Amino acid sequence: MIIDGVFSGGGIKGFALVGAVQVMEEHGFFFKQCAGTSAGSIIAALLTAGYSGADMEEILNETNIKELLDSRRILPIPFVKWLMLYRKMGLFKGDALEKWIATKLAKRGIVTFGDIPYQSLRIIVSDITNGQLAVFPDDLDKYGMNPLEFPVAKAVRMSCSIPYFFEPVKLKWRQSSSLFVDGGILSNFPMWLFETEGGKKIRPVIGMNLRGDGLGNKENEIDDAVDMFAALFKTMRDAHDSRYISKRVAKNILFIPMTGMSATDFHLTEANKEMLVGRGRMYAETFLKNWTY
Repeated sequence: MIIDGVFSGGGIKGFALVGAVQVMEEHGFFFKQCAGTSAGSIIAALLTAGYSGADMEEILNETNIKELLDSRRILPIPFVKWLMLYRKMGLFKGDALEKWIATKLAKRGIVTFGDIPYQSLRIIVSDITNGQLAVFPDDLDKYGMNPLEFPVAKAVRMSCSIPYFFEPVKLKWRQSSSLFVDGGILSNFPMWLFETEGGKKIRPVIGMNLRGDGLGNKENEIDDAVDMFAALFKTMRDAHDSRYISKRVAKNILFIPMTGMSATDFHLTEANKEMLVGRGRMYAETFLKNWTY
């Protein structure tokens, strides 16, 4: 069966999405159009390039994840580090991540959005200069960019720019410029991208979400200022997506519980990688036992 796929953000926990994709493919599903945020944008881009779930696991296993953390060469003095973070707004440049995904896509003949079918891939980014969500390549013309000439790898890198972890990306356009960070700030799970008038879709849309609470069904426990900050961020991240989720849509979402693991733990052991892929496989198998379209 041909389906469309939506992949949520989740940082390093995205390994679980690879396992879920593998199970879907083993059951005869083929992804036609893909959309993703942050880590999900990597999975979506690789699928669009023709990589299978098995290919992705091989790629991730042969990649030294820590090498994607390209910090700037500075004196190892706390004050200097904090000053650099203040000026650059990120601990790591993000260039290594962009180069990594660009290399993988280039092996399949993909450099720009002009190299792939129209709307086969859509990536969520957050424009914090103008305070708005953007979908690439759809919204690139608003920034004076030719969508057909814009690098897919750069869009992925922008969507993966976790605030204060990776440096934001600046796009200069006309007489202005915009800073972009992780798409998950405004929409971590863009199921709404495939909504059509009347609710009718050409083919099934399966969402893969690296959460287990059903997206918005769990109340925030707020007892102090730290809890409030966490709740504010969670609301900012999920409110847009939660409003779209309904019983009709929720049945097409594969939720993968990911509690107790940091999205920025780039020091994964091989055992942890296998665990994450295995978790994705396990929940995908359970999902397919109950899913009907």
